[in-house]
Amino acid sequence: MEYIIVIGICIFTIIMLAIILNLNFKTIKQVKTIGFDKELNNITNKLPENKIICEEILKKLKNENVKIKEEPGNQASLYIIMTNSIIIANIKNTFTRIQTIAHECIHSIQDKRILWFNFIFSNIYMIYFFVITILAIFNKTSNTPIYLVGLIIAGIVFYFIRSYLEIDAMTKAYYEAEKYLISKQEITQEERKLICEKYEYLNKIGIKAAMFSVFVSILVKIIIFSIANLI
Repeated sequence: MEYIIVIGICIFTIIMLAIILNLNFKTIKQVKTIGFDKELNNITNKLPENKIICEEILKKLKNENVKIKEEPGNQASLYIIMTNSIIIANIKNTFTRIQTIAHECIHSIQDKRILWFNFIFSNIYMIYFFVITILAIFNKTSNTPIYLVGLIIAGIVFYFIRSYLEIDAMTKAYYEAEKYLISKQEITQEERKLICEKYEYLNKIGIKAAMFSVFVSILVKIIIFSIANLI
């Protein structure tokens, strides 16, 4: 019975947050559509290739020892603390590529202790989730709420660290992207203003959507673990 209540609370929380934050499929689709705006893409196509942009932004940030790899097969760009490298995904045809690259560059200069903790703890969190879920399937955790408590606490720690890193990177990425556009003579003041306005609009939705996604991933783990205990 307790696990049914937990599942209900998690589902209710997800629905309420989606409503309060005004996040739905229509909004997400609109954001993705804007990212492929032809007029804005034509403007940013005047700029160098992604790898060069990344190198130039890293130079401005005085952090040129980062390895840069372009992997079009990847769905998302990311900074990997373990190898001190930035992976640039298939973002060639989106005007958001400047801010996306700036975002990963910001990650590369964040506190290394926090980045390492996030990397290590995220993996421990995932392993813990898989282990206790398997134990639950074999009826080894149904009478021991400590597993659920541990999952919730781990989720809170995970959310706190991840949200700090992501909000910091997303907020600063806008200003780094703006500085980069200002430094490029290929882009007029009017074009830069147009792009930055769209960045601001996308960030208003993107930041809350990203944090919502992280929070939902935590609740989904709790739901899956609770269902495993009911099997």
